[in-house]
Amino acid sequence: MWNILGGVFLGWSLGANHSANIFGTGVATGLIRYRTAIVLTGVFVSLGAVLEGSKTITSVAELAPLELTPAFICTLVAGITMAVLTFLAIPASTSQALVGAVIGAGLVSGSADFIKFYTIVSCWLLTPFCGMAMAYLLYHVLGYLLEKTVRTITYRNLFYLIGIIASGCYGAYCLGGNGVGNVTGVYVGAGLVSPMAASIIGGLSIASGVLTYSRKVMKTVGKGIVPLDPFSACIAVFSEAVTLHLFTQLGAPVSSSQAIVGAVLGVGLIRGFRTVSPRMLATIGIGWFLTPVSAGLLSYFVIRYLV
Repeated sequence: MWNILGGVFLGWSLGANHSANIFGTGVATGLIRYRTAIVLTGVFVSLGAVLEGSKTITSVAELAPLELTPAFICTLVAGITMAVLTFLAIPASTSQALVGAVIGAGLVSGSADFIKFYTIVSCWLLTPFCGMAMAYLLYHVLGYLLEKTVRTITYRNLFYLIGIIASGCYGAYCLGGNGVGNVTGVYVGAGLVSPMAASIIGGLSIASGVLTYSRKVMKTVGKGIVPLDPFSACIAVFSEAVTLHLFTQLGAPVSSSQAIVGAVLGVGLIRGFRTVSPRMLATIGIGWFLTPVSAGLLSYFVIRYLV
């Protein structure tokens, strides 16, 4: 069972990096305290992993069937990649890190399924645009309804508070359901654990990362891309959650980082191009490109020459 420690480490890295995608905007706008945010995220990410994690676990398990040692190396390599990017405060994609590592290992063994890989990559490309479109639509629709029904500042502030908490809990649930496949899916493919056991282990490991090392990336997502007002923060998180949930039903492990960045950018474009930080977007884009490439090359090198 020691082989699964790589998945636990990857889950910790996912939680530490991706919790910012759930409550980063709410914390940055002062609607919710950091400690409250990480507790709620830890609870709902575990719930989502257990209830819906099997949908993406199967997709990852079939991407490139691996033996136990290569499976361990893939999760360890992906975890290291995510930990480095988290230390640099760059919102990265665990899906890209794990899939890149699995494809690298699959190239060595000749078991890589490139049809599934191309399907997943197409979902990666669609994710930020889906988040952006969802945010653009919801901003206008919910903004119009709010303007017509809630006119006092007191009730609006209450709406913002309830909205960011509800959106954040929903987002954490969807993160658990979609992300747990990246954490322990390869171990299901290797026959080490069942899908349910993989969901539980993965969910708890993600929660541990949320609770211990998530503050740095929260600042990047909450303030670094576009300064957000409370309503925009609610819209961004809800749009991300809906995007993740849609792809989970398709069994596609996608990036919550890409979803939230797309949603935040969608809100920013409504408010004007000048509110968007090109430098921060460039940094995030570089991280998205380097993540699968570096994880894939490192996995290939370790398995080909060191194992």
